[in-house]
Amino acid sequence: MSKARLIITAVVVEGRSQAEVARTYGVSKGWVSKLVARYRAEGDAAFEPRSRRPYRSPSRTSSEVVDLIVRLRGELSGEGLDAGPDTIVWHLQHHHGIRVSPATVWRILKAAGLIQAQPRKRPKSSYIRFEAVMPNEMWQADFTHWQLANHEETEILSLLDDHSRYALSVTAHQRVTGPIVLTAFRTAISQYGEPASTLTDNGMVFTTRLAGGRGGRNSFETELARLGIIQKNTRPNHPTTIGKVERFQQTVKQWLRLQPPAATLTELQALLDSFVDIYNNHRPHRSLGRTTPTVAYTRLPKATPTGQPNSHYRVRQDIIGANGVITLRHAGRLHHIGVGRTHAGTPILLLIDTLNIRIINTTTGELLRQLTLDPNRDYQPQDKQNP
Repeated sequence: MSKARLIITAVVVEGRSQAEVARTYGVSKGWVSKLVARYRAEGDAAFEPRSRRPYRSPSRTSSEVVDLIVRLRGELSGEGLDAGPDTIVWHLQHHHGIRVSPATVWRILKAAGLIQAQPRKRPKSSYIRFEAVMPNEMWQADFTHWQLANHEETEILSLLDDHSRYALSVTAHQRVTGPIVLTAFRTAISQYGEPASTLTDNGMVFTTRLAGGRGGRNSFETELARLGIIQKNTRPNHPTTIGKVERFQQTVKQWLRLQPPAATLTELQALLDSFVDIYNNHRPHRSLGRTTPTVAYTRLPKATPTGQPNSHYRVRQDIIGANGVITLRHAGRLHHIGVGRTHAGTPILLLIDTLNIRIINTTTGELLRQLTLDPNRDYQPQDKQNP
């Protein structure tokens, strides 16, 4: 038997006063009076437990806003864009003039069955994050693979500002090569200025660091050295070092999967251009305090290169070919240097200081030739006056 039934019985059946019953059962006289009044009005229904839910909830989210939140979730997900609570809050505020908390949006999505728990997901606190302090302090670059509608393989090259996540360049190619990287980098510089440093993996289009240096600097490394830009590379098998551009490429692919498949490189590039506009100008970024990369990129002064153009020193052993010529790679381009047929088969030592080259007979120590390499010529002829 419930306490409410005991109290009502004591007053109505036993005829005891409400004050006495209140003292006996340790409750307020007001509650006893309310129970008795409810019994006389409703009969036995007064014995049933009542919900404690308030009659009115002035701060409760309206059904219109709930429907809008669910609709935004579907629209953003359908476009391949982030559709988390923080992003939905940003869209509600900027496009609909509605302010709600991320926790409220999360509860609404959870109640609608649109959020599933991910207990095995690695917590964000376990990641070690770094971020450049200023725009152009560091640019990250990488490329990834993508298939056209006919399953033809292509590659997408991306340059991203580390501070703002601003997409500087996103271009589609049949295959990313060293000259393509250099062209994209120069185009980005013409639009946004020179960065203080770059960060890439150890792909041969970015660096010859793991090639033992025999091939010299490639064209991208040569350009960085010429401009005094610091070059940084990841440790082998550590892709998380360039995690920002890696994550950006995942976002690009997620968006592309929900678009009509591109049949040509031209169509793919048009899709990428559309995505870059959305990403830079209309998509809030969680790590940027829910602002857009364009805002983050333009609100602070830009960093500039602090280094000086630096030399590249190499020492190489070789043998002069039967035609009296040796080959040397500079900035990714192969050059032929004439030494003379009389020296064919001679073992030599090449002392290389960027463009200044000395060719020495390893056996006798004789200086066979000294020259300044002309990067614009494949063949470096002998100087007839000073062979």
